This record gives sequence, C-alpha cells and structure tokens, in this order.
Amino acid sequence: MLLHQTLEKLTQMRLFGMLSAFKEQLENPQYHDLPFDERFGLIVDREFLRRENQRLHNRLKESRVKMAAESEDVDFQTPRGLQKSFFLEMSGCNWLAQKHNLIITGPTGIGKTYLASALARKACREGYRSVYYHFPNLITEISIAKADGSYPSLVARLAKRHLLVIDDWLRDPLQPDQSRLLLDLIDDRFRQRSTLLTSQLPIAAWHEQFQDATVADAILDRIVYDSYRLELEGGSMRKITSPLT
Repeated sequence: MLLHQTLEKLTQMRLFGMLSAFKEQLENPQYHDLPFDERFGLIVDREFLRRENQRLHNRLKESRVKMAAESEDVDFQTPRGLQKSFFLEMSGCNWLAQKHNLIITGPTGIGKTYLASALARKACREGYRSVYYHFPNLITEISIAKADGSYPSLVARLAKRHLLVIDDWLRDPLQPDQSRLLLDLIDDRFRQRSTLLTSQLPIAAWHEQFQDATVADAILDRIVYDSYRLELEGGSMRKITSPLT
C-alpha cells in the first residue's frame, strides 16, 4: 500500500523521471545490492536528465527553426569561403555570451539558412533561447502588432531571446513606418542580446533598401560594428544536395 502511494505521489508531482527510475529499480534485481545513496542518486539523475531534455525540447520548439540543421553536419569540403575554424568558433556560442552579432552574406543557395539554423539549434543545446524569422514574416508580424496594440509586448518578448535570427534580411525595400518599427526592435537588443542576419545583399547595399536614410543609419550603426562577418561565395549547394543530381 505504501509503495502504491509513493508511485501515486510521484505521478501527481509530475516527477516522471524519478517514477520511471524507481519502477526500474523495483523490477531489476541488479539494483538491490547497491547502497541506498547510490540508488537514490540514480533516481535523481534520471529526473534531472528528463528535465534537461524537456527544457531543450521547449527551447528548440520556441526557436521556430524549421530546418533540421546541425552544426556537426555542416559541409566544409565544398569551396564557398566557409572556414572550419571560424564556424566552430561561432558554434561555441561565446559570441552570444558577449552579446555580439553575426552577419552571413552570399548568393542564393549557398547555405546561409542552413548555417543560421544550425547555429540557432546549437545555441538551444547550449542553453540559450533562440527565435528564427524570415524577414518578410518579421516585418508583417511587427506591423500587425503595431496595428492591434501588441507591439510593445512583442518587442519585450523578442528582447528576452538570447539570439534573434533574421533570414533573408532586407530582401524587400522598407517603407519608412516599417523601418521605424524595426529600429525599435534592433535598439532594444543593442548590446543586450545577439542577432544573426543572413542576406543575399552585401552590407554595402543595405542602406539603399531604406527609404528613410536617417533610420537606416541608426539601424545599421547598431548592427554592423558589433558583428562578426561570414561572406560566402560560389554556386548553389542545392545543386550538390539535390537527389536528382
């Protein structure tokens, strides 16, 4: 009866890792000759691991990274200007701890999105909270949030993410009202959190994507000078990875 109550309490407290480990020890006689402190330590370890895995699952889910990209699977053999030492340094996430940014530029298909996704997922595994946006979707979301009054809460929510990934940065020219909203978002993160940008456009061409030159100066000033840069070049990686090639 006491055993049943213990199992019920573990279930009610949602200590599912401890519950699983406890049941395993009850059913497996190999545990019976271990000292109590060792057996209890194994039970606690199982619960700790379960919670760590759940936190990681939650971080990956809220990151909104759709591509199943991993830093361990990055192709360093295909010539495209990707230095292995540099990427491994970025994978270490020290730039996130220092609240720096990363800019990845290059032509279509060169692998910018894959690299950004891999770094975002690696950040999640290292305990950082990430969120991924395709640039047009981000502009749409902040515009809608401004219209319905939820913009302050959106900016505050994004400010809590250690890494904001904006893919296809400045793909489309920005209207003055859009650029001002974007400035608020960037300013809120300036030297407080990290931002990763991927773009087909070289940095020198970014300014002309803004209709408001003053706002353009303010945004780029907050991004460019605190950023590591990865400039890729070459042919499309999709040609190499296509199953039809």
